[in-house]
Amino acid sequence: MVGDFEPDSFRVFSGIASVADVDNVALKCGGAMPNFAIVHADPGNRHVGDLVTRLAGKVESGFLVGGLTSSRRDNLQVADGVVEGGLSGVSFADSVTIATRLTQGCSPIGPKRVITTCQQNVIISLDGRPALEVFKEDIGEAGTRDLNRLGGHIFAGLPIAGSDTGDYLVRNLVGIDPANKLIAIGEMVQPGSSVMFCRRDSKTANEDMARMLESIRKGMYARPRGGIYYSCLGRGASLFGPNSEELRMIRDTLGDFPLVGFFCNGEISHNRLYGYTGVLTLFV
Repeated sequence: MVGDFEPDSFRVFSGIASVADVDNVALKCGGAMPNFAIVHADPGNRHVGDLVTRLAGKVESGFLVGGLTSSRRDNLQVADGVVEGGLSGVSFADSVTIATRLTQGCSPIGPKRVITTCQQNVIISLDGRPALEVFKEDIGEAGTRDLNRLGGHIFAGLPIAGSDTGDYLVRNLVGIDPANKLIAIGEMVQPGSSVMFCRRDSKTANEDMARMLESIRKGMYARPRGGIYYSCLGRGASLFGPNSEELRMIRDTLGDFPLVGFFCNGEISHNRLYGYTGVLTLFV
């Protein structure tokens, strides 16, 4: 997709691999301050989460959209040249109007639980009880018959403090210790923080996709000029079937317009990394 923007309304950037790079990167669009940015990131950079959060603080809206690159070989990006190893993208001035929304691919299946004891990414107890005991209670008897088959279906949801929309980050279950009743997830956790368990299936993904599209449609006053859609590798055919139904839903709700994007190793929305989500951004 080719976009036609005023020269002073955008700026291509790259070379962000460390905190120092974020502090030094030029994001100004001509003489205008950057308002938001589209960002592509290398999943091999272990600081990528911190870099996304810090970069979001350098744009006026505090809002980034984008994704972590995915490839069977090198995770390459294009930003006025071929780059890799960090963050690259385009910053935009507020003269460029956008609308953006996020859809989750999972839905909670239990209440919020308080992590009472943990060590790094291992949850030892929830609400003062052994973590695995609470986990089994929340997912139900049918889900506990074979714990080895839960991968890819049951996840940990980490509620975002201060969110007025009930937003949460989805993280994988990476280990279960039945003997000691422990659960390990793909995120560092702290005592006193919250977690809830979530299920990923086609029904919930389709319902939340429809909700997101209706929300963004209601705010539109004209057909989008173009759009970018970042979808998790864990969505696609596994949740929406083999015929690009995810993209058909966008077209059927918003009409026919130029749309590009890619399947991601993780998605960027606002100032953080997500998983199993779809991030739609429209130029209006």
